[in-house]
This record gives sequence, C-alpha cells and structure tokens, in this order.
Amino acid sequence: MISFSEKHNIVKQIAERIAKEKILPRAKEIDETGAFPWDIVEVFKRQGFLNLMLPEKFGGLDGDITSLCVVVEEIAKVSGACSLILLAHAVGIMPVMIAANDSQKEYVYSKIAHPEEIHIVAFCLTEPEAGSDASHMRTRLTKEGDYYYLNGKKCMITNGAVASIFTGFATLNPKLRTKGICAFFVEKDYPGVIIGKSEKKMGMIGTDLTEIIFDNVRLTKDNIIGDEGQGWDIAMSTLNLSRPAVGAQAVGIAQGALDFAAEYAWKRVQFGQKLADFEGIQFMIADMATHVEAARALVYDAAQLLDMKVYERDKMSAIGVDKLSAMAKMYSADVAMKVTTDAVQILGGYGYTKDYPVERMMRDAKATQIYEGTNQIQRIVIARDIFRKFIGT
Repeated sequence: MISFSEKHNIVKQIAERIAKEKILPRAKEIDETGAFPWDIVEVFKRQGFLNLMLPEKFGGLDGDITSLCVVVEEIAKVSGACSLILLAHAVGIMPVMIAANDSQKEYVYSKIAHPEEIHIVAFCLTEPEAGSDASHMRTRLTKEGDYYYLNGKKCMITNGAVASIFTGFATLNPKLRTKGICAFFVEKDYPGVIIGKSEKKMGMIGTDLTEIIFDNVRLTKDNIIGDEGQGWDIAMSTLNLSRPAVGAQAVGIAQGALDFAAEYAWKRVQFGQKLADFEGIQFMIADMATHVEAARALVYDAAQLLDMKVYERDKMSAIGVDKLSAMAKMYSADVAMKVTTDAVQILGGYGYTKDYPVERMMRDAKATQIYEGTNQIQRIVIARDIFRKFIGT
C-alpha cells in the first residue's frame, strides 16, 4: 500500500470526488460521440488541475510529479480520455518548467493561471518520419538576425487542435543531430501556425490527436527555451518526468477495469453459483490485483524520486531516475493491457459490448504502451542504464 503525505491524500480525495461526480457520468458519452469535453476541462480549471505543475504563486504545486500521478490515476479509473487531456497538458508545461528563464515562465504561467480564460498546452515532438527516432526531426529553425523562422510538421500531437500554447523542438542544423536541436514555445495565434488533420483513433476517444504545421513562423529569442542546442536534453528530461504519470494513467485504467470485473464476478451467476466462486476467476482476479499493486509501487517510487527536483539528465541517470521512470511506464502499460483484456474475458460476451466499460478501458490501455516512448523503447532505456556500469571494463 502506497503511503502518501497529508497533501497527497487531500489531492487524492479531491480527484476521486471529481472523477466520480463529474467525469464518470460523462465517460460513456464522450467515448461514443468523440466530442472534446470542454465541460470537463472547465471542471479541471476550477479545481486547479490545469495549474498542478505551476509554482505555488500561480496556484500550483510547484512541479509535484506525485500529485500529478495521483490526479491522473483517479481520473483514469473512470475515463482514460479525460485523464489524457490533463496529462498531455502537464507534459506540455514541463519544458518550460525545466529550462525556461524567469520571464518566460512568468509569461506562460500567467496565461495558464488566468482566472477566466482556459489555456491548454500541447507538447510537440513527434514527426511523420521521426517517431521513436525523434532525433531525426526535420522541423527547422533558421536564424536570421534577431529572428528565428520555424518550418515543419509535427504529428500525433495530443491536445493539438485545442491548445493555445505549444512547446516543441526543431533543429538549427540537422548535421549536428541531437546537438543541433532547440526547444521553443509558440502560441496558436502566431502567423503561420496551422492546425492540420485530426486522427481517428482506436481508443482515448474524445481527446484530440492532430498535425501541427509551422509555415515560416517568426520567433524571437524570447521563444527559445534554454540555450541553442539544448533542446534534446530538454525533450528527454521531459519524457523522464512524464513517464511515471503515463504509468499512473495505466494503473488507473487497470484499477478501473479490475474494480468493475470484480463486482461483476460477485453478482453474476452461472452454473448455479457466482462467478466469484469459481477458482479460475479467483486466480484471474488475484493476478490482476497483484500486477496493479506492483505497477502502482513502481509509479510512485519513480514519482517521489523525481520530486527531488532532479531535472538534469546526468543527475537523473546518476541516481537511476531515468531507468525507474522507464520501468514505471513500461510495466504499468503492459499491466493495463493485460488487466483490461482479462476484465473483458471475465465479462464474457458482455465484455465485448459497448454496454459495459471494460472494452473502452481495453482500447484506452493500448495507447499507454505506445505514447511517451513505446514500451520497446523503454526496454532499451532500461537495458542501457543497466549495462552503463560496464562501460570501460
């Protein structure tokens, strides 16, 4: 059982209440219609969930990854899609949190914390020919005098069509590979920022997954996050910070499926007895519960290490945060896929219908194995960290 601080217990209670009262009644409809749930985003705004990663003076919890994980997990128990909107927004803020200067932070944070306006942030890394191999990005920054001109296309951008602020990455010099990449932020109303096509998805229905096109967008040095050439480290540090939250999302989806399947098995009668009385079902439920608890432990272990404010890649590597972060995301996502699949199996034919939520949870779970670095990439990160100690021997 995870031991939370008083602060995190309060955050958990608030998130649990919001999930049950506001999101659960809407979850099925959101999945069926695919309409972006602005009403839920407004709830997030009122509760301060959009501000979680901001400093306290902006109504936030100063980049507290554990709090983010707690909120995302509770929401994911009832709606993977709604949890993804919040999660992707937090990931978009992370490059600013990690490397922006004080004036940049003040500007971006003030927009997000505006008392009346809603500003969603999107994280723009993936490109049509640079997915897992993100270092081969083709989006270019061309420096001319005091200005930078941004050209290229990002794809599979969560919150892309609804965001007003984008944090992204482009190369000043492709020959330098990772050393030539810069981080930046732009706003939706900049001339040349074009919202492209939206993807039709298997799961996470109700979230937005969109192309973002940059057509000669003019930037100044005030839009560049960190130093020129520092973008790759900022991107990788962001992914290390965000992966436990993806793990928390996967844990939430799995827990939601487990809870529903267990209740169904307790009430459903077959062959003259409850499904829960059959040893085969008991074994499945026991394995599902054990995997979920193990995944949760990994997630919050990684989150608590990250809350030491270790944002630099070298320091993350030195204390094993990058490895643990990858483990938390990879294992939890695999658990979510297995647990939701088993939940569908326990419900039998009903599990395969849209009258019950487990098929939605199964579709949503699949996404967690793919974004924020596929689970195959996570295994590479983990293995490289383990073998690093043998370098030079």
